[in-house]
Amino acid sequence: MTADPGTPTATYRLQLQPAFPFAAAERAVPYLASLGVSHLHLSPVLEAVPGSTHGYDVVDHSAVRAELGGVAGLRALARTARAHGLGLIVDVVPNHMAAPAPERLNAPLWEVLRNGSKSPYARWFDIDWRAQDGKVLLPVLGGPLGEEWRRLRIEDGTLRYYDHAFPLRPGTEGLPLPALLDAQWYRLGWWRLARTELNYRRFFTISELIAVRVEDPEVFRATHATLLELVREGVVDGLRIDHPDGLADPEGYLRRLDRAVRAATGDGHGGDGRGTTPEGEGGQRTAPEDGDGLRLTPEGEGGRGTASDGENGQRLTPEGEGGRRAAPEDGGRGAAPEGGGGRWTVVEKILARDEPLPASWPVAGTTGYDALHHIDGLFVDPDGLEKLTALYRAFAAPPADLGGDWAATVRRAAREVVTHELAAEVARLTRTASRFCAADVRLRDHAPWALRTAIREVLVRLPVYRPYASVGTPPATDADAVLLRSAAAGAREAFTVPLEARVVEVVRDAALGRLGDGPDHRDFCARFAQTAAALRAKSVEDTAFYRYTPLLSAGEVGGDPGRPAVTPEEFHAFAARRLRDWPAGGTVLSTHDTKRSADARARVTALTECPAWWGRTVAELTRSAPAPDPHLAWTAWQTALALGHGDAERLVPAVLKGVREAGLRTTWTERNAAYEEEVTAFLTAGPCAAGPSVWAAIGAEVDGPARANALGAALLHLTMPGVPDLYMGTEHLWTALVDPDNRRPPEPGAERQAQGLAAEKPLLTRAALRLRRERPEWFGPGSGYAPLTAEGPTAAHCTAFVRTGAGGRDGAITVVTRLSRRLAEAGGWGATRLPLPPGRWRDLLTGRTAEGSAALAELLSRLPVALLVRT
Repeated sequence: MTADPGTPTATYRLQLQPAFPFAAAERAVPYLASLGVSHLHLSPVLEAVPGSTHGYDVVDHSAVRAELGGVAGLRALARTARAHGLGLIVDVVPNHMAAPAPERLNAPLWEVLRNGSKSPYARWFDIDWRAQDGKVLLPVLGGPLGEEWRRLRIEDGTLRYYDHAFPLRPGTEGLPLPALLDAQWYRLGWWRLARTELNYRRFFTISELIAVRVEDPEVFRATHATLLELVREGVVDGLRIDHPDGLADPEGYLRRLDRAVRAATGDGHGGDGRGTTPEGEGGQRTAPEDGDGLRLTPEGEGGRGTASDGENGQRLTPEGEGGRRAAPEDGGRGAAPEGGGGRWTVVEKILARDEPLPASWPVAGTTGYDALHHIDGLFVDPDGLEKLTALYRAFAAPPADLGGDWAATVRRAAREVVTHELAAEVARLTRTASRFCAADVRLRDHAPWALRTAIREVLVRLPVYRPYASVGTPPATDADAVLLRSAAAGAREAFTVPLEARVVEVVRDAALGRLGDGPDHRDFCARFAQTAAALRAKSVEDTAFYRYTPLLSAGEVGGDPGRPAVTPEEFHAFAARRLRDWPAGGTVLSTHDTKRSADARARVTALTECPAWWGRTVAELTRSAPAPDPHLAWTAWQTALALGHGDAERLVPAVLKGVREAGLRTTWTERNAAYEEEVTAFLTAGPCAAGPSVWAAIGAEVDGPARANALGAALLHLTMPGVPDLYMGTEHLWTALVDPDNRRPPEPGAERQAQGLAAEKPLLTRAALRLRRERPEWFGPGSGYAPLTAEGPTAAHCTAFVRTGAGGRDGAITVVTRLSRRLAEAGGWGATRLPLPPGRWRDLLTGRTAEGSAALAELLSRLPVALLVRT
């Protein structure tokens, strides 16, 4: 049996790493096939920094990662997967590459550092050559250059600094060290200079990840050739696109990718699918046949690399004046709505609560963080959350803008990030705006300080990751223009002189692409949107989520801690929109990026049903083991509750990461060692030392509602519209914290002795996945979705829907319990019933049958959820 190359029924994410390579994934295939998924979802597979546990730090797009088993290992995995009816989905990283140590690992970057802006690879990277006197700032030194001077050395024709090895500009090898440094195409600098002086775009604020210009057709071709060849071979059946909001033109990239995939899955020629021949089983590749390719061997210990067909050559394709032409830009969506083009493709797009995915993107949908938010929110008690928040404010006493109020906390975090961490990005935008203003008599006399202020003020007021606008075309949606106009109106308040405030309109119109079509206009429009995405990620997800902490489970990717609760009506409306607009988009509950796994969040969310108990408990526990500050005590004990125990090896790193991200008393770049020692001491004496009686008392209050939350969320995830993606291990009870805790090597298929929730969850998962595989017409594109409404005094605690095939025939019914503790306090289900569609129905989880108006007290007597099919 071979896997369907179209829409998956369900995917299973494997976080590949040296401790879990292709061979380990291959051994897990029989188990994963028996689980019921249709595709394996692999983390990035291209060559990455040695030892990387995630693979997003790509160093060579032309090779499959050797530490994972190379192309032979990937092909073997694909063959075994095919033999068991499974396909492969691969994570694609178009936005950036690693700036590694040693630098020679990234051959294109090595060539740029050696030959500067004239290198044929200079256009690969988003470098502002007008800054830093035409050099690339490399913020790699542990201190100012004057203090690190003696640690630099020339060795084997390279400039060495600890693990770093930099190329030398040809002809400078014999210069004295001061003159040699000044003669290079790069400037070595103290790492702290990155904040204000960096002149290359990076992934968020990570200087070790340098942005790639995939908007250039030649760069796209060179960085995607190997992946497209794997698609052409049938090794890869679908794609997950990482961080599209970092790209200059997300829609343009996705259209080019769609055409390239279509070409690769057609006759393998033409369009953007050309360029390279895959590596053979022996790991060797042949050069491109069209004459414009160049293969580079990284510089050896003895000196410079040369154009070569050598066995270990890096395979790079420059874009010279006579290089290949880009494929034509075609119009229209160009993709089957359910398939995302030639192969199923989803994008890691983080949507705000009511933000739509651009309808013109040729993809199947998002990876599913929007679904996570709607599923989780269904189990939040809004009344209990209000009480919990009041208790948090009374206990932790945070200032409004430092964790006391969500909106105020976001605003302050955004201002801090745009002023400090993203100062270099804002400086680049200011330089660009100054140039196009100086070139247009109508725009002159806007001072750099005014432009900088306007840029910051507009950026901090955007409520979404980024607008989608480009020079010469209207915004992707009317909402983009509305958002920018609204942000600009608020930004005017930063100016006291009305005439000076007009600079805000210049920034607004430039961000919308309306001021002109010159290189600087295009650069500003693209970079403004890219900076907006970085600002949103760093200020909200990586700062405000850690400051505003009444309910930790609400601080999740794509979530809204200020309004986390979702009503059943809102959930059903979201599911109906998903089915109508993006029926094959992804859905997730746990990923490598979630700050807590779904089962950990289920435990924390249960606190909204017992806020008074939690307030008393935290106060008592803190009296026994005082914390350095009450905000830390509140968050640390919730983090321990999420795990269900006080494992120091896992809890201490997660809490330390949280306090650094929050930046209230220590940060990643300004460490407060004394405070961090106090945090560790508190955790060791408090949550990590708590005895069995403490955890038993916590379990007595939390375990019941957490069970209902976890099983309910899992069943909704597996049966709502969309393609569910299971993160490794989450078919079982799996409580994990923020990375690296959630990236531990998986153990799929490992024998487990389980009871209670630990036994119930895999039973539910297997039943739902197998049903999806056996009856895809009930769940995929073209299927139906209809809410079912319970009747009776506790009907609000039941959320149910029916999934059907075309024409509403047959189908499956999902029934979940929400706010189970409140339900118990109200006396249980009592006379509440759920009217079922005609026929006799059987619960796949318990074997129980029901028909007509089913009594929920009987239907849900064994489990708080049910998955019904007609008998």
